[in-house]
Amino acid sequence: MALELTGSYELPVPREAVWEALNDPEMLKRCIPGCEELEKTSDNGFRASAVAKIGPVKARFKGSVELTDLDPPAGYRIAGQGDGGIAGFAKGGAVVKLEPSEAGTTLHYSVDAQIGGKLAQLGQRLVAGTAKKLADQFFEAFAKAVTEKAAA
Repeated sequence: MALELTGSYELPVPREAVWEALNDPEMLKRCIPGCEELEKTSDNGFRASAVAKIGPVKARFKGSVELTDLDPPAGYRIAGQGDGGIAGFAKGGAVVKLEPSEAGTTLHYSVDAQIGGKLAQLGQRLVAGTAKKLADQFFEAFAKAVTEKAAA
């Protein structure tokens, strides 16, 4: 099943501060819903594990993430894959763009993913709705954390 998701968020901090936070494993770990581990494995690579519940399916996903097309502080591309055992798998990528705005920074994202296994059997609307909810939870937590860090 293919999944596409786009959105943008206004962050009341300078673009450089958002860029720095998007590259800080500890900051990301605190903000990613269900994240249990996020460890840097190379300059642009991470290993991650997170627990996610989508409808009746709850699974622990383990995977890897690679950052490419780095253009500091304007954005990058994320490519990753995760395996949730019998629940299924997810793989895909996202483009993250940071633009200066009157409020501080506008973060734009565009996700393109492939999902298989039990997760794909749940249906497009349920999976897409849950993915959007998780993205919103991440960006709410990220906006709060990056704003607090900038104020400190």
